Amino acid sequence: MGGQNGALTITEMLTEARSRIRRATPAETAAALEAGAVVIDVRGPDERVATGEIPGSIPIARSVLEWRCDPAYPWHDARVARPEARVILVCAHGFSSSLAADSLRQLGFTDVGDLIGGIAAWVAEGRPTVPMANSANIGRT
Repeated sequence: MGGQNGALTITEMLTEARSRIRRATPAETAAALEAGAVVIDVRGPDERVATGEIPGSIPIARSVLEWRCDPAYPWHDARVARPEARVILVCAHGFSSSLAADSLRQLGFTDVGDLIGGIAAWVAEGRPTVPMANSANIGRT
């Protein structure tokens, strides 16, 4: 198993990450959001413009996720820097969000996971989306 020089393959990394997080279906994500969970959309602005956003989700670019979520970091985002909260990450298809969720777990988040199938699964179930907030700020997330 593993890639060259004993390194993990991306498939192995994904399997390991998913074994440490709590994944959620679109229905479970909707219920969790209604119950007060933090839903973070890690997709880029172009994807959010094209597909829309889950109502109530908070867009945070994957490239700055850990900095915004770490309560010890001076520029954290108080809406999401809550390691005790139920946190569900959303990406396009539910792959990069799994790795990102595992990263937050390493920061001490105790109930973190991702949306199985990403926004594609959300939309396929006919769940609502809203236009990207602040489309004038594309590229500034």
